[in-house]
Amino acid sequence: MIRTVFVCGPLSITATVLTTWLIMAVLWLVAWLTARRLSIDPGPLQSAVEGVVSSIEEAVSAVAPQHARRILPLIGTLWIFLVGANLCGLIPGLHSPTRDLSATAALATVVFLSTIWFGVRIQGVKRYLHHYLVPSPILLPFHLLSEVTRTVALAVRLFGNMMSLEMAALLILLVAGFLAPVPILMLHIVEALVQAYIFGMLALIYVAGGIQSQQLREYKRGGPHA
Repeated sequence: MIRTVFVCGPLSITATVLTTWLIMAVLWLVAWLTARRLSIDPGPLQSAVEGVVSSIEEAVSAVAPQHARRILPLIGTLWIFLVGANLCGLIPGLHSPTRDLSATAALATVVFLSTIWFGVRIQGVKRYLHHYLVPSPILLPFHLLSEVTRTVALAVRLFGNMMSLEMAALLILLVAGFLAPVPILMLHIVEALVQAYIFGMLALIYVAGGIQSQQLREYKRGGPHA
């Protein structure tokens, strides 16, 4: 049950919303501090941020090399936010926003809309919509159904894994007390990082697939020089 912190008119501000705002504020502060202190001889904070950005850029380039610079901000933001959101459950008094289905559904919807956005921007409306009719217009309903089902699966997968992780940690603490906090802590950290990676990688594959679907069909029909 997600607790309502306060009510503002018709809107109910839940703990998930407040925690999400807190994570965004912390990430913005880190980005601001790093940007205003950039130097040729980087300090620990700049080195850490550059290492994270370089790793994300390499992952994006490996999947969509021709469009890496366009989709890097989206995928990088998703990955960094999800790491923070999944790990904030380790802070006493806070719960991971990703244990709330509404939060994971919102993230999955962003991925769904981004796939369409980048596909239309890069290929054009006609060419992008045409891929729903290939190899036969009869398959149009199945293509549309697959778009919906993979979005739902993306949201439910992250929600289910994070909810079960927190529930398992709580049950172990109730049974074993505080005799085994370190293994539970390590399990939470590893699982949180794995779930953030999986969600971000699936988002990257979906967006890259929407961009490159038409290019792949043209390559298969005529080869790279056709």
